[in-house]
Amino acid sequence: MRESDIERYLVRRTKACGGEVRKLKWIGRRGAPDRLVMLPGGLLYWVELKAPGQKAAVHQAREHVRMLKMGQRVLVLDTLEKIDRVLA
Repeated sequence: MRESDIERYLVRRTKACGGEVRKLKWIGRRGAPDRLVMLPGGLLYWVELKAPGQKAAVHQAREHVRMLKMGQRVLVLDTLEKIDRVLA
């Protein structure tokens, strides 16, 4: 399974839950998570998507740590099952 398959599943499942998904790109900075997931009730998740078994690159992990220190919810998802657990 490729990262793009995981990404399509995230978008489809989020919309089925009544949520919205936005693709992200930082201007002038590396390491942006792939997607912002917005769920009913005000839940927000910054999501880094990976192919099964893959980890975030060093520059991505560094950005995730910065965001976590600011109180943001950052997830690295590499399986359909992890997506299902987050959206349950």
